[in-house]
Amino acid sequence: MISFRYGESLKPDIHLLLRHSQTSNFCCSKLSPIAAISKHTLRIPALRFNSIPSLLHISMADSTSRVISQPECGGDAKSENVSPSFTEIIVIRHGETEWNADGRIQGHLDVELNDIGRQQATAVAARLSKEPRISVIYSSDLKRAHETAEIIARSCGDLEVIKDPDLRERHLGDLQGISLREAAKSQPLAYKAFLSDRNDQVIPGGGESLDQLYQRCTSCLQRIAKNHRGKRVIVVSHGGAIRALHMRASPHRRSKSKIWNTSVGILHLSDKDEWTVKLWADVSHLNKTEFLNSGFGGDKTSG
Repeated sequence: MISFRYGESLKPDIHLLLRHSQTSNFCCSKLSPIAAISKHTLRIPALRFNSIPSLLHISMADSTSRVISQPECGGDAKSENVSPSFTEIIVIRHGETEWNADGRIQGHLDVELNDIGRQQATAVAARLSKEPRISVIYSSDLKRAHETAEIIARSCGDLEVIKDPDLRERHLGDLQGISLREAAKSQPLAYKAFLSDRNDQVIPGGGESLDQLYQRCTSCLQRIAKNHRGKRVIVVSHGGAIRALHMRASPHRRSKSKIWNTSVGILHLSDKDEWTVKLWADVSHLNKTEFLNSGFGGDKTSG
């Protein structure tokens, strides 16, 4: 259901309304005044627009990881340097795909962005173009991440995008290509492994364990940080991989925030191998674009 309070306004994309009229929820807020809404509430079945939380913080309790207050989005675009003792890494999940919208497990399968995903990537690119200059962009080599990275690169001065397969999503074995709804019946062994609480549990069909994902992703980020000390770097990756990075930064507190498509996190990696969380799962740049509230992935079922 679409629901507005008095004084709000909206100019919805009719094609998106039709495409998602059965399954999806969008969130929008602070939209440009297009048409005044009367005291009567406008209702359309199956859709609802709500405001997006502007910031989702995670509290840290361990000695080597902590949260720092959020910086302003605008900054000195002429300066890309940070303290020479650490690297600032901006971690971004790729934009939405049709498989995200359908709840289909992707893993290492190469699925491209859909139209909403490209809109989301454009929105986060516009945000980052107003922040302090970026040195370089790293991306998973899968299309959904690489296309997101390329859209950001064009908005930030045609930056170089370096593909790194170590930034890929977790390999989910026999679950790849099927929906999570179907998995319990069609691939019961793989589904059971996927839901296991054991971090060393691999998924049948060549899938990775959470430990293997953790080692791959955190080692990759450490290499990137070492090569760009004193710089700001963007990394575009996937929900499961980004959750593994958060686990490294905050080993005693798991992220309670879903990693939404194109959500932004900021990590500082020091030359002493200390990881600090500055910002996590922020989607404030999506306030003026379509936001799939029911999109699959970005939590413990990320794929």
